Amino acid sequence: MELAYVCEWEKRPKSTHCPSIPLVCSWSCRNLVAFSTDLKGEDDDKDVSHMIHIIDTEHPWDVYSISSGHTEVISCLEWDQSGSRLLSADGDGQIKCWSMSDHLVNSWESVLSSSLDGDPIVALSWLHNGVKLALHVEMSGSTNFGEKFSRVKFSPSLTLFGGKPMEGWLAVAVSGLVTVSLLKPGGALLTASESLCRLRGRVALADIAFTGGGNIVVAATDGSGSSPVQFYKVVVSVVSEKCRIDTELLPSLFLRCTTDATRRDKYPAVTHLKFLTRENSEQVLLCASHQSGSIVECWSLRKEGLPVNNIFQHRSPVVGEKQPTILKWRILTTTGDLERVSAIALPKLPISISNTDLKVASDTKFCPGLGVALAFHDGSIQILHRLSLHTMGVFYSSSASGQRPGDESAVKRQRTGGPAPHFKALQFSWTSLALAGVDNHGKLHMLRVSPSMGQVLEMNTTLRHLLFLLEYCMVTGYDWWDVLLHVQPSMVHNLVEKLHEEYMRQNQALQQVLATRIVAVKASLCKLSTATAARACDFHAKLLLIAISSTLKSLLRPHVLHLPDKSPGDRLAEICAKNTDTDIDKVMINLKTEEFVLDGPPLQSLQQLIQWVGDFVLYLLANLPNQGSLVRPGLGSACGLLVLSELLVMIRIWGLLKPGCLPSFTATLDSLQLLFRLLTRLWLCSREEGPPQDPDETLIDECCLLPSQLLVPSMDWLPVNDGVVVRLQGKHPLRLQFGKASSLPGGGATAALEVFTRSPGSQKMDNLRCVHMGVCPTEESKACTRCGCVTMLRSPNKTNAMKQWEQRWIKNCLCGGLWRRIPPTLS
Repeated sequence: MELAYVCEWEKRPKSTHCPSIPLVCSWSCRNLVAFSTDLKGEDDDKDVSHMIHIIDTEHPWDVYSISSGHTEVISCLEWDQSGSRLLSADGDGQIKCWSMSDHLVNSWESVLSSSLDGDPIVALSWLHNGVKLALHVEMSGSTNFGEKFSRVKFSPSLTLFGGKPMEGWLAVAVSGLVTVSLLKPGGALLTASESLCRLRGRVALADIAFTGGGNIVVAATDGSGSSPVQFYKVVVSVVSEKCRIDTELLPSLFLRCTTDATRRDKYPAVTHLKFLTRENSEQVLLCASHQSGSIVECWSLRKEGLPVNNIFQHRSPVVGEKQPTILKWRILTTTGDLERVSAIALPKLPISISNTDLKVASDTKFCPGLGVALAFHDGSIQILHRLSLHTMGVFYSSSASGQRPGDESAVKRQRTGGPAPHFKALQFSWTSLALAGVDNHGKLHMLRVSPSMGQVLEMNTTLRHLLFLLEYCMVTGYDWWDVLLHVQPSMVHNLVEKLHEEYMRQNQALQQVLATRIVAVKASLCKLSTATAARACDFHAKLLLIAISSTLKSLLRPHVLHLPDKSPGDRLAEICAKNTDTDIDKVMINLKTEEFVLDGPPLQSLQQLIQWVGDFVLYLLANLPNQGSLVRPGLGSACGLLVLSELLVMIRIWGLLKPGCLPSFTATLDSLQLLFRLLTRLWLCSREEGPPQDPDETLIDECCLLPSQLLVPSMDWLPVNDGVVVRLQGKHPLRLQFGKASSLPGGGATAALEVFTRSPGSQKMDNLRCVHMGVCPTEESKACTRCGCVTMLRSPNKTNAMKQWEQRWIKNCLCGGLWRRIPPTLS
């Protein structure tokens, strides 16, 4: 483990961080981190503000701080499965649901709420939606994604008509009440509360897990080491438009350390109670503590045979009769005496823990998903194996290394009696390759967690581990930012090639589903190395090309609707794929041109996208002689060239109907005819049917003449990306400040992208609408958190066709990244 970056507040306000008031932190599958702080004003007895801070890990300084409106300390934060909604709960029983405003990660609003007045919430969870994957390390060498990542049969907590999962949340309160809020399709909330058992008692700690049968299991304890840890089954249903909760008591357990006569009084309090995974209610992690130390125990629920009295053992057995069984908690393992634990993080990666998978993971040193992180009061972190609890990795912060000679801050802390810096909240990323921790001063720390936990591996094995996790992110749609933290520049080329090979081995249907996602992953990888930086241009251009192609083809309608023939777009692709003629007008003869007849307004309103296609083809061909250059635009594959040919044919036909929609070039000759002829010749050299050939000399010569025949536009290929991941290649951690983007240091790996930076006087581009915004745009803009693509926040267009194009990207960027609002000066 090593520190990647630290983000701190510029002016540290007075805070109420103390051992009895834990900070909370939560990490979503879209790489958004939410954490809370409780800040006091000038008068320590009044004006306490309970804040929620939300950041995306690529731009940690761009923090969105919400004055939550909670009247007591925030005790729980919980993201939903999509990473777009956040639950918060406090010590007064208030639960709030937050969602993005205008789909921006730095703009949030409270949309729903429920309450148990005056009853502090100790555990909170969204209801399960029934989607569960298992990641099989044993099958990591398989060519089939379905074998590597299998869908596990798992029932939702509650279903609507037709089996659709019902959304909602469940919370456990200090008084022993469990409350459920269900979100009806119309937006209304159904809320109900029920006692966990008939004899209600104080619940100091609780956790929530789900079973494959759709039930909910709640673990609860009153915090005393001498009291049992109770487990309850909770079943939620809707009867006569009302929410109903049924509870049932399950087997309980006593901590091993408190039943041992020699240590009975040594650990008086249970400080942490966690199910090992959200979908596994049969394994639980418990931590008991005293003033200066802790001990951790791992327990498992097992089915055991019930012993039968001797009287009944001698009777003749009945056919089909089985020995009666009982569920019983058994201790798996326990640690020795540890430093006092301040926070625990559990892995989110759903790794299969079958004996075969565990053996392969051990042999190949694949550790993600197998470690539990413990933070201690001395500032250190240990990662323990989730089953054996043996140490896998250790991180020592500057405060954990002991008091060094001349350490003035340590001496000062001793005099003032202030607590040493340590983590109050800790969270794993969704592939377990990073840890986010918030310390008792409100600083956010981001730590890399090695896939092999620091064990030396061959390069091929390391690549295989990273490739496996990138494939998992592609299949699930989760963000892969934490995987990029471990990619060195020398790995990029091999990773991109191997990822493409694995993708091409999948069936056609899955390839179509993952078509844009794999291009986005490749673009993210290529930005990490100087040798592949130009290929990032290829992939960004390809993303926009795929989107424009699908949009323009969707405008086509078959001339006769009832014929079960191919669509006009499919026929066009088939004809262009067989075409070897370089005359665009001869290709048009083979098409049913009546299928391409459209009304004028849609064509005219999409002219800016059509113009981008024309400019792209011209720029690509004009730079063909410079294909070894760093700023060479994306030649892509033969498939990309074929898509461009199809679009030129469509544009040619539309130009006959509506000349105003044609791309404009500064030239006197037939530009489309010339571009199609050169593009077809280039495609014939690179198509997959025959052996790949270098473009012939005459084609290169004609491309060299293009700048003298047509005015080649200067195109904004790569969106400006000011994120941190490309600056984390070195071993030294970055020191950042919340709210100060200027504090981000340059240099290092960023030199690879200097060629793509913009001078202050350059034109700013709207990368989605393909229009210029001017040198100093006045319009509010938004930028992608992943690739840096910029577009105007409000639409300047009035036509339906362009509004439909913009609606496609209202939630996500072309690359699938989230949007964040940026001030006009940064766009």
